[in-house]
Amino acid sequence: MTCRILLLIILTSCVSGSFVVNVTQTCYQAEENHNITLEWTFTTKPDRSTKMLNILCYLITGHELSVLYHVHEGVELSESQDEKFSGRVQSDKDALREGRIRLQLSRLSVDDSGRYLCQVNTDYGFSSATSTLSIDRAESPKEKRWKKFKTAFVIVQVAFAAAVAAKMVL
Repeated sequence: MTCRILLLIILTSCVSGSFVVNVTQTCYQAEENHNITLEWTFTTKPDRSTKMLNILCYLITGHELSVLYHVHEGVELSESQDEKFSGRVQSDKDALREGRIRLQLSRLSVDDSGRYLCQVNTDYGFSSATSTLSIDRAESPKEKRWKKFKTAFVIVQVAFAAAVAAKMVL
């Protein structure tokens, strides 16, 4: 079913003409517990009202769609948002009027990794674009200390091996 929806989206965007949605960055990389701003741009017409603006942005992981952001007839609908994004997504309303969808996603988790699809539908066209977000797991303080210890241990081993080798040569 998801494949059919995506195929319909792709085919519709190919037929829609001059209305275009673009991503400002196709791939994002971040670390767990940090924040990131995802951004898309779309064709605007200054003489048109935002009341005909409909935006739906999803996270696609496997066969699952999670709603990240939803605007219906110019009004943001936070109740449509997937629970996992609740309280973590901030939108820039000024940028929206300029044809930019800027979504800041805070307190990132590894589960936020995946493809982000943003669809924009207006009275003058429909289009969509995707970008990918990869979240690296943050190291705990204990893991950081262990990594420093291992590095120091390797340095000591190399120094010891060099000293033994030097004695063998003499």
